[in-house]
Formats: sequence, C-alpha cells, structure tokens
Amino acid sequence: MHVVAFNGSARADGNTAILLRTVLTELEHEGITTDLMQLAGAPIRGCTACYQCFKHRNRRCAITHDCVNMCIENMLDADGILLGSPTYFADLTTEMKALIDRAGMTAKANDNMLRRKVGAAVVSVRRAGALHVFDSINHFFTIGEMIIVGSSYWNVGIGREPGDVARDDEGMATMRDLGRNMAWLLKKLNA
Repeated sequence: MHVVAFNGSARADGNTAILLRTVLTELEHEGITTDLMQLAGAPIRGCTACYQCFKHRNRRCAITHDCVNMCIENMLDADGILLGSPTYFADLTTEMKALIDRAGMTAKANDNMLRRKVGAAVVSVRRAGALHVFDSINHFFTIGEMIIVGSSYWNVGIGREPGDVARDDEGMATMRDLGRNMAWLLKKLNA
C-alpha cells in the first residue's frame, strides 16, 4: 500500500509540510510506503477548460509544461492521497486549487479514475478560514467518488511562522490520529 501527499504551500518545509509529515510518519509505522510532493516553486496554472482530457481520455491533462501530469500519475499509483494547504485569505493556495481543478477534470474525463481511493485534507492556519480550505479539498474527494478518512478533530494545525504548528499539541495529535485511521482503513480495504 502506498500514500502520496501533496504540499500546496509556497513554503516547501513550512507548517503544512510538518503536518503532512506527521501523518506520513504514522502511515510508515503501519508499514505503508509514502511520498511527499512539494508544489512550492512549481509554476502551475489552472484548468483552461479546453476539454482535451475528454477528447483523448488518456489519463493526462493537455497542459504538459508543468508538474500536474506527474502529480496525476502519482495519484493513480497510490492507494491514498493527502492534499495539504495553508490558509490564504480563507482559501487554499492557487497551486493546490490548480492541482485539484486539473486532476479533478482529468479524473472526470476518465470515468472517475480516482474512485474509491482514500483521501484526506490537511490544513495549516494562522487564525481563521481553515474549515473553508478543509471543505474545498474534501469537495475534490467527494466529487471523485473517493473515500474520506476522518480523525479525532478536523485536520487542522495552527501556526504562523514555520515550525509553529509543532507546538499545537491538539493539531499534532489530530495528524497522528489521521495517519493511524488512514492506515486502518487502507488495510481494511486491501484485506
């Protein structure tokens, strides 16, 4: 079993990465392999509504000059997908939104090719807006017929400066619980 995580933060090793790595560590303790992909510095544009993915149905986005097709391939190869974003003006980052829109459209064009994969949102926040980000990511999972795994609270960690989330005891416990719950679900689904 394998889980891939995507960090949609502009900071490759900031608070969102800390939260994602905490989840991944729990998965690894359960014998599940993991990868973390950083979207920081990757120029990703949004969906252009060209509908070439519906025409070609080759599991690829027609835009080929960025990392999105590689991200889609990693999603296809994984049993579980974690999408992480900090909260920017009460919403997810433009990089994460572009990934969601293009991977989601490509999945729709190819018979919901991410169907029944396990997904979870991970959000870092300074103060407010995190639940909107959490919901936006979960909308990607639900429209794709994926299975959302829960935790002991909403999957949110609080912190502003890089490293601050590590001092959010409840947020870190939530991430550890999320990792254990995701591992349990993946094992049940693959039994």
